[in-house]
Amino acid sequence: MNAHSTLDWGIVAVFVTVYIGMFLGGLPRLKLDRSGVALLGAIAVIGMGVMNTEQAAKSVDLPTILLLFSFMVVSAQMRLGGFYHAVMLRVAALPLGRKGLLAALIAVAGLLSAIFSNDIICLAMTPVVARLCLQRRLDPVPFLIGLACAANIGSAATLIGNPQNMLIGSVLHLPFSAYVRLALPPVLISLVVLWAWLVFRLQAATVDMPAPPAADPGDEPAFDRWQTVKGLCVAGALLVVFLFTDWPREVAALVGASVLLLSRRFHSSHVLGFVDWELLVLFIGLFVVNHAFGTTGLAAQGVAWLAQQGVHLGERTPLVLASLGLSNLVSNVPAVMLLLPHLPNGQAGVTLALVSTFAGNLLLVGSIANLIVVDLAKRNGVDIDWAAHARVGIPITLLTVGIAWLWLG
Repeated sequence: MNAHSTLDWGIVAVFVTVYIGMFLGGLPRLKLDRSGVALLGAIAVIGMGVMNTEQAAKSVDLPTILLLFSFMVVSAQMRLGGFYHAVMLRVAALPLGRKGLLAALIAVAGLLSAIFSNDIICLAMTPVVARLCLQRRLDPVPFLIGLACAANIGSAATLIGNPQNMLIGSVLHLPFSAYVRLALPPVLISLVVLWAWLVFRLQAATVDMPAPPAADPGDEPAFDRWQTVKGLCVAGALLVVFLFTDWPREVAALVGASVLLLSRRFHSSHVLGFVDWELLVLFIGLFVVNHAFGTTGLAAQGVAWLAQQGVHLGERTPLVLASLGLSNLVSNVPAVMLLLPHLPNGQAGVTLALVSTFAGNLLLVGSIANLIVVDLAKRNGVDIDWAAHARVGIPITLLTVGIAWLWLG
């Protein structure tokens, strides 16, 4: 075995270790989460001499990182302005029955997730939904699972709704408006299917639920009309830019974020404190590790071998199955990073964006949004186990992926 082969096997060992960490959520016996594993993997391949620091920096898709960071700032503005909490209080005040309340919840979660990210919406809406259901003596579990599923589904409608869509749009240079035209119909149909399935599962009578915990006034910022309007204006302006101009999305988003950071009310350190730096580190680490693995040629050989067996990743059915499987093995962001270099065109990119996002509903661990809802629900006295989620998540994933498969056929 020559030196080159030894180095290749070293890269493979790092790559496999990193993706085991993606599957497990960390590494056994070590206080590492996915971001920590990805970061150490990137450091390992640089330390092995696979690439120098300049080459590692070039392997990172900077437009994706900048776009992701910028929309984290926009979402921070909306949360600090009390927008998300105020919207949910308005929904809670509507004189609706269970079916109507569920429809309003799904519609709001889907719409907001398409613009401000599914994780942020679940973070802001879960406590209000849990308390609302307990106050009305409704079983909160279907409503909370519906919130998580709707946020995942709705985020697929645009190229800014979740991190994997930002990556796909940036790497493949997908036009924003063309993507929305293709993605919006299956997303809307899928939200209706989600509502219908949950209505089917809703119990006919009220249930004996514990009293809701007292809301802590300090949990969420008070509604600030000016700061909310400021954030909505920036978000609206960015959508107009994305839909009707060719201005690079990451540049426009950075300008929008800079406008929001110019504030006499919110200190920049407070706003930046809401940025998910760990997610940015995860992206950067995986970019470096995946690029190093690509230098071994093993990924290209694997794709070529599959093609010899008649399995072409660029075709719709193999891509749907690969995306569905990988997204639930290592989560959707790493799955997209693995599959993206092997896509032949933008149409395949749209398929990957929809399916990898819808796949996040299959299992409780399939999406960070799911875990956020479960964690916050538990703090409010509501337990959601994997079986309860699976009874909704598995059929909804299969139905929505089927809708996407048929629509893009």
